[in-house]
Amino acid sequence: MKKMIALLMAGLLSAGMLAGCGGLPETLPGMAPAQESGAAAGSDMEYIKGKGSLIVGITDFAPMDYKEGSDEWIGFDADVAKKVAEDLGVEVQFVEIDWDNKILELENKSIDCVWNGMTLTDEVASAMECSKAYCNNAQVVVMKADKAASYPDAESMKDVSFAVEAGSAGEAAAADNGFNYTSVGTQADTLMEVEAGTSDASIIDLLMAGAMIGPGTSYTDLTHTLELTTEEYVVGCRKGSDLAAFVDEEFQKLADDGTLKEIAEKYGVQDAVVY
Repeated sequence: MKKMIALLMAGLLSAGMLAGCGGLPETLPGMAPAQESGAAAGSDMEYIKGKGSLIVGITDFAPMDYKEGSDEWIGFDADVAKKVAEDLGVEVQFVEIDWDNKILELENKSIDCVWNGMTLTDEVASAMECSKAYCNNAQVVVMKADKAASYPDAESMKDVSFAVEAGSAGEAAAADNGFNYTSVGTQADTLMEVEAGTSDASIIDLLMAGAMIGPGTSYTDLTHTLELTTEEYVVGCRKGSDLAAFVDEEFQKLADDGTLKEIAEKYGVQDAVVY
């Protein structure tokens, strides 16, 4: 019996030494291989190619991502994203997200990127892998045109009730200026609040203001006034993703062949494009 125990112990010790030196296989017959880590499993671009779709997180935000007369998403960002997906060899899917949850949506892989006139902030830079800036923008105050002259600066707006998009640069600008504000779902919702009179003013992107308010729009009696911030737009990908660098290459390629200018002019944002 003692001899059998000694032989058994020797066998176990030998197996342990082989495992420590890489002498044993990682799995035994019938056992599933260990799941690969994110880095070992390949790049984010390969993951996207593997599933055959680029899922783009957006909100309804003219002139960047919006619908007009059909179910198809159009706009400067939407059209450029379609070009990028085409060069990746995958389909593009646009998914409306809660802007306040954009980082979580990326981390959960519900979407592959946030491409919706997203302002580069400290939070965005720390939580996402970002493209280079592709557009300049500003956060502006929007109110009824007949009231604009009464509010020439931020100090005069301390008693004004604002509507802002939750989690947006507009909400941050309202907080930074000590404004009285209510957070709503989208920037488009803030305009409806002002039009209905439930809020005195809103804070939205300058590019959106240029496309959605004033003569020839649905909000003819609204105007934009004070610029509260200046900022840059970026595309946000998962932290560490190689998709961001590919998007940069695509922007440059589309700029070089004139496609980017053509798309920008189609939506009236050519003066804001950096490339």
